[in-house]
Amino acid sequence: MPSQIPQTIDVTIDGATRVIGAGTTGTEFFSEEVRRGVVAMRVDGEPWDLGREIPAGAAVEPITLDSEDGLAILRHSATHVMAQAVQEIFPDVNLGIGPFITDGFYYDFGGIDAVTPELLKEIEKRMKRIVKEGQRFVRRDISEDQGRAELADQPYKLELITTKGAGAESASVEVGAGGLTMYDNVRRDGTVAWTDLCRGPHLPTTKLIGNGFALTKSSSAYWKGDQSGDSLQRIYGTAWASKEDLTAYQERIKEAERRDHRKLGAELDLFSFPEEIGPGLVVFHPKGAMLRHEIESHVIERHRQYGFDFVRTPEISKSGLFHTSGHLPYYAGTMFPPMLADEERDEAGTITKAGQEYYLKAMNCPMHNLIFRSRGRSYRELPLRFFEMGHDYRYEKSGVVHGLTRMRGFTQDDSHTYCTAEQAAEEIKAQIAFFISILEDFGLTDFHLELSTRDEDGAKKDKFIGSDEDWATATEALAAACEASGLEVVPDPGGAAFYGPKVSVQVKDAIGRTWQMSTVQYDFNQPERFDLEYTAADGAHQRPIMLHSAKLGSVERFIGVLTEHYAGAFPAWLSPVQARLIPVAEAFDEYVDGVAATLRAAGVRVEVDHSNDRFGKKIRNAAKDKIPFTLIAGGEDAEAGAVSFRFRGGDQVNGVPVDEAVAHIRRVIAERLNDPADERLIVHE
Repeated sequence: MPSQIPQTIDVTIDGATRVIGAGTTGTEFFSEEVRRGVVAMRVDGEPWDLGREIPAGAAVEPITLDSEDGLAILRHSATHVMAQAVQEIFPDVNLGIGPFITDGFYYDFGGIDAVTPELLKEIEKRMKRIVKEGQRFVRRDISEDQGRAELADQPYKLELITTKGAGAESASVEVGAGGLTMYDNVRRDGTVAWTDLCRGPHLPTTKLIGNGFALTKSSSAYWKGDQSGDSLQRIYGTAWASKEDLTAYQERIKEAERRDHRKLGAELDLFSFPEEIGPGLVVFHPKGAMLRHEIESHVIERHRQYGFDFVRTPEISKSGLFHTSGHLPYYAGTMFPPMLADEERDEAGTITKAGQEYYLKAMNCPMHNLIFRSRGRSYRELPLRFFEMGHDYRYEKSGVVHGLTRMRGFTQDDSHTYCTAEQAAEEIKAQIAFFISILEDFGLTDFHLELSTRDEDGAKKDKFIGSDEDWATATEALAAACEASGLEVVPDPGGAAFYGPKVSVQVKDAIGRTWQMSTVQYDFNQPERFDLEYTAADGAHQRPIMLHSAKLGSVERFIGVLTEHYAGAFPAWLSPVQARLIPVAEAFDEYVDGVAATLRAAGVRVEVDHSNDRFGKKIRNAAKDKIPFTLIAGGEDAEAGAVSFRFRGGDQVNGVPVDEAVAHIRRVIAERLNDPADERLIVHE
């Protein structure tokens, strides 16, 4: 007898089993919840369209519009609407890829010469019409032959079908894994308005995109990110669950622009990026160099207190060192091309002896290994911790360098700890606490941890070296340290270094952005490559475990983050200029010079404004320069041996005796107070 098609199936939701009719779609299953914001579903952990039928035995969860997955689907759907609008304007446009990204989306187009502000407005206008029309996103499975037939006039889409997205991570939004699917935008009368190759999922209709979207900018891009490939136009947008959320995001963007460290670096005369030197390379001006000195000095002293030994290594090395470490085979694309040295020439200039290849170092660990190996080591020395402010260079593409936060030349507060396998877990735990204490010193207090592990996918596993047992041991040690920290831990599968897993401290700044700061990496590879050994208690020779760590990440990047966190108004202990003296009139120049001398003798970094500017402008300049303490002196102050305090908030306390003023400033600096409220004068009423 023919098999009977089941009339009902079992599914699981919220841990409970429910019986539903076979062929039930997500729309039907979540019919009540759809009216309360459910826009998609998660089936066995994977996001699906509501229009798909739920399979038997599946675990099903709702996805709401304002959830992380919901926002990703909203943005992906907005991408399709944008591409539809663009193709209405340019019917012959070549469609590239259109993924959602953090806070937004983009789509790449070929065949558009330029994207002007006027064009962006026209595209956005057409998007609003499509959204209002309420077109349905309808998914259908296709074969490769069908895809080629439907997309015969779209060369980039054809290439994606042929290569299954190879060469572009974001191309997975188009084809993904498994079979191919198309999404039709269907009007209410059943006609198809637009079609795109996509793996989805999408919202039920364009209407759910609402009015919480906007186009933001455009840029040039290369097909699949390959500079030898076609040049495309990339249009960016952002989309949110509501107009209010969009407005809040736009305000955050404005605040981020106000805090941009590149802008503040120029305004406060901290640093610059001369074109004559090259992209990704910075010069620090006197004030910026002082800020950097204070940061480095504090971090160095904290390392000394913790028990690190200081080392110093050169910035260039023979290529063989990086072959030994494994960096050249795995990291060559990020290292500057080699240079030749030690070659010999005859009088005619002909090379008689080939030169040795040298590389600028991109990391400090290989040289620290040579220091460890320079003599015999005993278990009694372990953990042995080496630390240096190492100057490193990485060949970042010029298009990705960004101020101080993505550079070609930078300084790492880099350390390497050599310990026994038994010591590793406790050492990692202690170092995470050490990292956090340093970040707290600088007024950063909102943290979570990210645990980066090996990608276990067979195709991607090859980029990681080491045995499964080594990776399991290392990952277990890091996971235990994360748990002991008491902080939230976010998994990051595939984010490990090629030689071992890592933990990073993720920090939120004053406006809620997350930055990766401190890292600790477990390395079982380099001790083997460098044949590192220590003598154990029983006289046997053992391999140490190596832990890589950096507390600030890089000094330059940390300065960029700190500049934006404080919007340039650094705490007094870090501020390049801690106090500025302003005489009410020229007659009081000598008096304020004397007060300045007293402050300098007390270790305060002080300036006196003897410019020809009017008094009011001098006050405004001090505020613009974000000086922590502005001290004003006129006739009554000079007679009383006092000054008037003006704080960054604009409030002022008059007639403060000089000795009390000096004592207060010294206390604020010595105690490294980071809260601006603590800079207020509390000694004198």
